[in-house]
Amino acid sequence: MLNILLMIILIIILIILIILILGIKIILKFEKKDSEIKGCLKILILKYIKVYSTDLSRDDDEKDEDKKDKAPKDGKKLFKLIKPCLSDLKSYLKKVLDTIKFNKFETHLVLGFSNFAKTGEYIGYVWAILSVLNTIIPNSQLTANPSFTESKLDLKGNIEIEIKVIALIIPTIQLLLKPEIRALIKGVRNG
Repeated sequence: MLNILLMIILIIILIILIILILGIKIILKFEKKDSEIKGCLKILILKYIKVYSTDLSRDDDEKDEDKKDKAPKDGKKLFKLIKPCLSDLKSYLKKVLDTIKFNKFETHLVLGFSNFAKTGEYIGYVWAILSVLNTIIPNSQLTANPSFTESKLDLKGNIEIEIKVIALIIPTIQLLLKPEIRALIKGVRNG
């Protein structure tokens, strides 16, 4: 009986290690057209087994309720807590970005203003930023088109990323052991 129990525990530990080593896959599909938002988020383990899925579609009524529930935060207090942690957060963010692999990163933006000149100016800025991002991010196809006929901001995208969870465990523990980070977390939680 004890041998069977130990074998089951060993199999569970082995499955957890395999998931940590292979990582998780996150798929995000979204579309914002006019004031309507549609989309879905899926989290997969072992690249095919869905463990979490949610629909991102929202109505305007839900947005108004969310805004009422959230209390404004004190920016100066938050900045005082973040300032000593910036170098630690920057190095942690770099480690996190090293563990992320972009399988697909596609977005398409349609941007328009009531003024033709303003539309042309801002679409030029957007194209400049997107050209840099397309060279930096592997497997990316970021595009934008101007809309000279009407004022609009529409966005459509499909993002698939893989995260190696095991590579994040040690940096996360190191980050959480720093007293400045713990003070920041306490300050954010307490408001």
